[in-house]
Amino acid sequence: MGRWEPGARERLVVAAVDLFAEQGYDATTVAQIAERAGVTKSTFFRHFPDKRELLAAGQETLSRLLAEGIAEAPRRATPLEAVAAGLERASSAMGPMNRELAPRVKAAIASCVELQERDALKTVTLAAAMTAALVARGLPDPTAALASELGVLAFKRGFAEWSDGDRDGEEELAGYVLSALEELRIASASLG
Repeated sequence: MGRWEPGARERLVVAAVDLFAEQGYDATTVAQIAERAGVTKSTFFRHFPDKRELLAAGQETLSRLLAEGIAEAPRRATPLEAVAAGLERASSAMGPMNRELAPRVKAAIASCVELQERDALKTVTLAAAMTAALVARGLPDPTAALASELGVLAFKRGFAEWSDGDRDGEEELAGYVLSALEELRIASASLG
């Protein structure tokens, strides 16, 4: 494939995940990823600063979608209703490719401390985007931060259940994430 063909970013992510699964993160080079994806190394670096960032592909988009969903929630929405609107918006960006790659990405992250650190940073970044959007709605920072942390936890739990589920099913991620948020809302109410 030539570098001008569409989908280079997605092909790079798939190639990296496959190579990480086959030979490990540390043993995989940028040159191997680019070759597997059918692009040049310079094309790789146009999309990603380094191989670690491949598994965070889409993080900026998720953060933006979470914030937009929260901002567009009805003015009278509770903090968790606003978070639910953000989660629903962000979930819409996740499709079959995300579901298919999820187990391999999870395995790659579990096998490498560097990727675990990057994944933790991703979680912090998503929570910060939601917190900022909630504060912009007029919520006090502690309330916004707590609602955001519940949102991130719901997203992670819902995504894990969705990605581990029936691959032939037509269920969308949003249902899993919103169900997880409701479970967490009920659990937090029982804390006293």
